[in-house]
Amino acid sequence: GMARDYDYLFKLLIIGDSGVGKSSLLLRFADNTFSGSYITTIGVDFKIRTVEINGEKVKLQIWDTAGQERFRTITSTYYRGTHGVIVVYDVTSAESFVNVKRWLHEINQNCDDVCRILGERATFQSAQCSSIQKQTRAFTPVHSFLFRSSVKTCSLL
Repeated sequence: GMARDYDYLFKLLIIGDSGVGKSSLLLRFADNTFSGSYITTIGVDFKIRTVEINGEKVKLQIWDTAGQERFRTITSTYYRGTHGVIVVYDVTSAESFVNVKRWLHEINQNCDDVCRILGERATFQSAQCSSIQKQTRAFTPVHSFLFRSSVKTCSLL
């Protein structure tokens, strides 16, 4: 067969409410371009990013859940073979934050041993973020970790 151009392949899902910046995050991460205009994703969108970690090539296949969240559910097909899930919410929207719990619950239903990452659209800094972080810790499962990303600057803190 053909030689693989990677050592490991990981499938990551990005989920969260519409409009919280999932697609921007995906674009930014995969192609390092930021598109200011917001277009509702139709169909399944995934991007590939290859990174080198300790001399090994790791290929990340990042799936955007493509507007499915309107139906309040994402089919189990999406979750099949997933290694990690990035849950994105908007720090300025209480509703999108509340929905994180629902997403995490759904992930627990569909994935056994998956790494959960909480991403947030950091539109406001410091004060608000730290209060949100306290709330987040309250329901973050033990094996999750939290990263803050500002989609526009692509800072992973």
